[in-house]
Amino acid sequence: MTNVLIVNGHQPFPTSPGTLNFAFVERARRIFEAADWNIRTTHVADGWDTEEEVANQLWAGQILFQFPLNSMGLPWPLKRYLDEVYTAGMDGRLSKGDGRSRKDPSRQYGSGGHLTETQYMLSLTLNAPRMAFGDPNQNFFEGRSVEDLLWPVHLNFRFFGMQALPSFAAYDVSKAPTIAADFERFDAHLRSAFGLPAQQSSA
Repeated sequence: MTNVLIVNGHQPFPTSPGTLNFAFVERARRIFEAADWNIRTTHVADGWDTEEEVANQLWAGQILFQFPLNSMGLPWPLKRYLDEVYTAGMDGRLSKGDGRSRKDPSRQYGSGGHLTETQYMLSLTLNAPRMAFGDPNQNFFEGRSVEDLLWPVHLNFRFFGMQALPSFAAYDVSKAPTIAADFERFDAHLRSAFGLPAQQSSA
């Protein structure tokens, strides 16, 4: 039986209550339920118990992080969640420091993670259009990809030994949303990334 943790990292604002990110979380939950996976869900806006979340990280074989892009990075409650939970787990449960020691400082930095069997996926919503990425003629990102933008986030999980699955992005959700098509892409992406049968439906 596969254990999956879904972390909803949206921070509600008056102009952005989090309906879309919650909808993605619910679609993922239904798809995982249809596969008979064990599911736990954390909504960071509701707060969390740090020790319980360290236990969730150890329990999960798969983790889905759902969040909007805020200020070109993670929403601040999700960043705080990662800081508190993963720092607490550096007592030897999630990692043994950075992999080095004073006796052997020659070991590679970032090699102390214990979550080497854990896979994770980042799923994000953006105001930016798809065309803003991967095109050197676009002035803002200058040809960089979404994965380039998320590289510091990936490094955090890599530090703990976790294995990245391909990220998902719903683009242009404010100016030119294509929500129905995004939901279809998300379902297919989720099944492919997590190795679920293509014929399963979230409906």
